Amino acid sequence: MTVPKAASAPSAHAGGTRPLRGIGLKIASVCIFVIMATCLKAAEGIPAGQLVFYRSLFAIIPVIGWLVWKRQLVAGLKTANPLGHVLRGLIGVASMGLGFFGLTKLPLPESTAIGYASPLLLVILGALLLKERVFIYRWTAVIVGLAGVGIMLWPRLTLLTHPAGLGAEETLGVIAALGAAFLSAFAMLQVRRLVQTERTEAIVLYFFVTASLLSLLTAPFGWVWPNPQQAALLVTAGIAGGIAQILLTACYRYADLSVIAPFEYTSLLLSLIIGYVIFGDIPTLMMMIGASIVVCSGIFVVLREHYLGLDRIKSREANTP
Repeated sequence: MTVPKAASAPSAHAGGTRPLRGIGLKIASVCIFVIMATCLKAAEGIPAGQLVFYRSLFAIIPVIGWLVWKRQLVAGLKTANPLGHVLRGLIGVASMGLGFFGLTKLPLPESTAIGYASPLLLVILGALLLKERVFIYRWTAVIVGLAGVGIMLWPRLTLLTHPAGLGAEETLGVIAALGAAFLSAFAMLQVRRLVQTERTEAIVLYFFVTASLLSLLTAPFGWVWPNPQQAALLVTAGIAGGIAQILLTACYRYADLSVIAPFEYTSLLLSLIIGYVIFGDIPTLMMMIGASIVVCSGIFVVLREHYLGLDRIKSREANTP
């Protein structure tokens, strides 16, 4: 299954094959995304919908600056599928909202690790909705990876062992984070459709614009006026998210997906460090075992797809965490 490239899209390796540069850009983007998540988590008391708004609105600033610098702002505004961007925005806003809610309720490393389930779920959705051929190797990796998610989250799912468990904030956070991972997989499917006619620049820019507008609909449901510290954290998170997206897009110009993708999991190490130092989060043994299984399964899926020639660079570039 090869994703058709947009007709006007630049080559994936327009910058030449420089794997070390590609890896460096990938690691930089991952680190900045973790910083973004840290800022959002530290802005305590801000509703999830409001977090989505700030994260999306202020991300537009560096993205537009990047497009102007590349002299591609006009190209970034051209679209042949506006309704497709709206649908991608709806799914993305729902995914981010649930993900940010989970982020506020769960330790940072755990919230990060749950997100790794999304590529595994994408394999299932691709088989069911797009009729993609999935062979035994990937099915095995998906099943093992989802088992790892279960191991990681089982201690949090107190609703299964305690009558009052559903009221536990961490349990609700787990449910929200899993919902975010599921919707993120749907968002990736929509991005795959968009890349057939749209440039990466347009997909990224229109997502931030639609996400900013759609998240405004949550304003009547408990938005608060942020204090100066919260406002600084929210603005920083948005700008960081935009910069990280630019670096993520750039890294695929210099190296293959199979080389770069495994470095996505460096976010878990950084989340463990930041979670412990800033938030006092101490990872449990079950969390570490489950996360390790999920990471290994995800890397196997990436390498297996590369071996089969399944190129998903465009979808990875345009999909926004």
